[in-house]
Amino acid sequence: MSIANRLAAEYGYPRVEREDIHQLQRLTSREVVQRSGISIWRLLFLLRRLRRELNKEIVNLQPFPYIRESLMQLKQKGYKLGIVTSNSTENVEAFLRQNQMQDLFELVVSGLTLFGKGKIIGRVIQQNRLNPADIIYVGDETRDIEAARRVGVSAISVSWGFSSDEVLARQSPDFLVHHPKELIEAIESFV
Repeated sequence: MSIANRLAAEYGYPRVEREDIHQLQRLTSREVVQRSGISIWRLLFLLRRLRRELNKEIVNLQPFPYIRESLMQLKQKGYKLGIVTSNSTENVEAFLRQNQMQDLFELVVSGLTLFGKGKIIGRVIQQNRLNPADIIYVGDETRDIEAARRVGVSAISVSWGFSSDEVLARQSPDFLVHHPKELIEAIESFV
């Protein structure tokens, strides 16, 4: 949010005050974009800029408590983990290295898109000859659920990201989890 607020005047959208955050978390990803008033064209430039600015702050970011342990457990159980993100591969890999998590993931795939993650997931499925029935997509925003549905994979939403559990539940993910330990149980329930 601090990066977004620093860029607000330059890109022509309103700053987000602390008291606005709770309200924004209760909106779908599409509603947040609509509320910003930024054209889709300008939004792509903003996303690029946000990536560059985030890169400067990666060293200050910490993973959510217990997520590393849960991911390690999943890896030890034989699950193959990957990341599909609208952030840059460089940022994600730097974050993973900084937090000794780089060996947990088989792949990191990036695309400069807000609502095109489904295409990226579809490409990963095709390039790696995966069965969509074997894939579980985990995300923290409503657009993650949309992307999973678009390509026919299961969706687990986590409530510790930006979107509130209320707005995530309205999108009907296969599971909505509130703690990283619950993530393991949810994933194992598909087997």
